[in-house]
Amino acid sequence: MGIFSRFADIVNSNINAILDKAEDPEKMVRLIIQEMEDTLVEVRSTSAKTLAEKKELARRVEQLNQEAQQWQEKAELALVKDREDLARAALLERQKSSDAAASVEKELEHVESHIEKLQQEVATLQDKLADAKARQKAIVLRQRSAESRLEVKKALDSSKVEDALNRFERYESKIDGLESQVEAYDLGKKSLSDEIADLQKNEQVDDELAALKKKLANKE
Repeated sequence: MGIFSRFADIVNSNINAILDKAEDPEKMVRLIIQEMEDTLVEVRSTSAKTLAEKKELARRVEQLNQEAQQWQEKAELALVKDREDLARAALLERQKSSDAAASVEKELEHVESHIEKLQQEVATLQDKLADAKARQKAIVLRQRSAESRLEVKKALDSSKVEDALNRFERYESKIDGLESQVEAYDLGKKSLSDEIADLQKNEQVDDELAALKKKLANKE
């Protein structure tokens, strides 16, 4: 089973629990990243054990090949000494060592293939983890922005804003009334400046009237 299959099994239950509780995306993203990091730690530990197993198998193959070579040399020595029976027995032992070495080599090939796939999946998971971390900040910002906009929408749609505007309009009307009362109170009253201005206007009218009389008199 690949990393991602096992990783899905690890996080699915937690993610489903979060969705059932309607938790926010920020928490879900943090959980996914944490699970991915935990999975990487677990897989790296497994990889280390597998690599150690590979080294042990390689040593075993080398040992069996050496044993086979030693039995080969013993068989040759036995023939030189005219001990065909010992040579035959030595060759049988050599065959056993060779067969065991071949069997361990197959197991070693399987382990090497497993390690290669494991390394590929780890590299992919690392890329996905880096991408998730890079996108985490953007997701958090989007969530907070959406939450802020939602709060504004709720505030605008609530009766509190409408009530506040109505009170504001009532205050404006009250101030308008007060200003009207002040203006009504001062209506008909003239200040010193107003009275002097009226005198100036009357004097100007008198001058114009005198000039007009003089003009008519000259015509006669």
